This record gives sequence, structure tokens and C-alpha cells, in this order.
Amino acid sequence: MLRVYNTLTRRYEVFESLTPGLVKMYVCGPTVYDYTHLGHARTYVAFDIIKRYLMLKGYDVIHVQNITDIDDKIINRAKEEGVSWRDITDKYLKDYMDALDKLNIKVHLHPRVTEHINDIIEFIKELIDRGYAYVAPSGSVYFDVDKYEDYGRLSGRLSRELWGQEEEFVKEKKNPYDFALWKAAKPGEPWWESPWGRGRPGWHIECSVMSSKYLGDQFDIHGGGQDLIFPHHENERAQSEARFGKRPWVRYWLHAGLFKVGGEKMSKSLGNIITLREAFKKWNPEVIRLWLATIHYRRPVEFSEDALRQAEKAYVRLIKSVETLKKLLRSSDPDYSLDGRDIELLKKILNIR
Repeated sequence: MLRVYNTLTRRYEVFESLTPGLVKMYVCGPTVYDYTHLGHARTYVAFDIIKRYLMLKGYDVIHVQNITDIDDKIINRAKEEGVSWRDITDKYLKDYMDALDKLNIKVHLHPRVTEHINDIIEFIKELIDRGYAYVAPSGSVYFDVDKYEDYGRLSGRLSRELWGQEEEFVKEKKNPYDFALWKAAKPGEPWWESPWGRGRPGWHIECSVMSSKYLGDQFDIHGGGQDLIFPHHENERAQSEARFGKRPWVRYWLHAGLFKVGGEKMSKSLGNIITLREAFKKWNPEVIRLWLATIHYRRPVEFSEDALRQAEKAYVRLIKSVETLKKLLRSSDPDYSLDGRDIELLKKILNIR
């Protein structure tokens, strides 16, 4: 019996997929405006391992991990570097895909926001029609949080005082904590045509649209880092349950622990970012993966060169053990031997190519 900790209910629950034998899993991917770092790897490796474990338990798994390729951060980085926003996304998307390949992370679908603008517009129109969203004078569209009575349960922030506010266009909102579904275009920014005028999607709506497009209006697992619980996942849940009228929209919310350096959460504001391109110069990517795999996915990870050295030794021992096993099987005529399928299964368990 498999049990998982569900962030929504704050308890361990027996895992049962909505469709017997099939698990539909969505994991929040990167906003491609900078190099992929060890904090990203912590989450991506964790959910790749969860997926592989589910497969070993006999499930078929569909793993969708989005790419946010239009966002304030991307636009700001393009202005800083004096290039187009597409140049930024192309550069850092390549870095992200290279990192996944080196870490041996396999994702089935990588939907991009800019390829789903029409789907996003249709989703927003439905929320407006259902009375959960409204159009502001600027042409921006906001989700009316007060219309969704279960807001805050995922994050445990049940009081309006804890919901904060989106700073942009506060005056045109009904409530300061209402969040943007569609942002009216600003001069010099990329835009798409919509029923409300030129603009672009808000951040939270993207994941609701892309997850439901490929996994349906209910699915099994939604994953990401703990830093995404509020407001991102809280907002995703609100707008999706408002749109589809199904509760729970996601059966199990799983969140990976934070990545820390020197006791502090890794962040650009603290200047303690360790990019994977830097880490790969010193450590074998499979050693990094093994190190991350030794820490329970919900626990915080503290960066430690000593821990990486220990993981490197363990990795070498695993490689030697497998090679020794292969030699013994080739040099002897045992009553029982592993066939090719068994060898491949062993390699998958140990994550050896």
C-alpha cells in the first residue's frame, strides 16, 4: 500500500489514482529568464524519482512539466540585456533542457505558454461567464477571490490579512488580493489580441490551462517546490476548481523541500545562487542526482560539498558493483542468471545509463 503526504489535507493518504493503473502528474517547470540552478534540480530530480517509483509499482505515468516563456522576469531581463524577449527564452530554455539531459530526467510533455494563448483566453472567458472573474477598465482581467469560498486552504492562509496583494494595478481591483488572469499590454511589451484588448497571460493561469489541456479537468498529482504553495498553487487551485466545478481538482498536492545555502533559502536577492552549469564543472551530474536522491523529497536540502564528496564515493561503489556483477555473470555458468530485462531493471533502480 502506497501512502503519500497531501499538502491540501495535511495528512498521509493511501494513494489511489483516478484511473486504475495510470497516474497523471503535473510539475511546475521553469520561467526561462536565467540559468537553471541547484534549487530547480532539487525539485525536478525529486519528481523524476517519484515518477520512476510509481512506474516500478506498476503504474503508467504521464509527466507534464511546463515552460513559462513569457513573464515579467523575462521582459525585464530582455530590457537589461538589450535583446528581444525571445532571445532570452531561447538562451535559457536551451540551458534548462541541457540540465535535464545531464541529470537523466525524462519529461513526457513540455508545453510552452506562448503556444497556448488561445487556450488561456478561452479559460479566462469561462471564468468571466461563471462570475469568478472581471474585466478592469485597463483591459486587464482579475480573479475575484471572494467568489471562491475555499481560498487559502492549500496554504493554510485562511485569513484575508494573510493573502497580501498584487502590487500592479491595485486601484482597479475589487480587492487588493485579487490576482491577474490577463495583463493589459504596456508600451514596448509583447502582446496578443484578446476580447479585452491587447495583453498577455498572468502567471497563475498558465499552469491551470496547460495541466488541464493534457491531463484533463481532474488529475492525480500536482508537484512543485514548497515556495510555490502560496500564492501560485493556491491561485491555480482556486481558478481551476471555479472553472471545472470539480473538487478536488488535484487529488494529491506534493511539494519538495527548499534548497538552502548556509542556512538560507537560495535566492538571487541573497546572491547565493549555484547554477547547474557551475556545479557540473565540479561534480558529475549523476553524482548530483544521487546526492539529491538520498534526501527525502519533502525535507529541505542544505548545500554541502562534503555531502557531495560522500555521494561521489557512493556513486563509484554502485558503478563498480554493477560492473562486478556483470563480470561474474559472464564468467560463470550459474543455475540462475539475470537476463537482459533484469539487468535493465537494475540499471533503472540505480539510475545508471
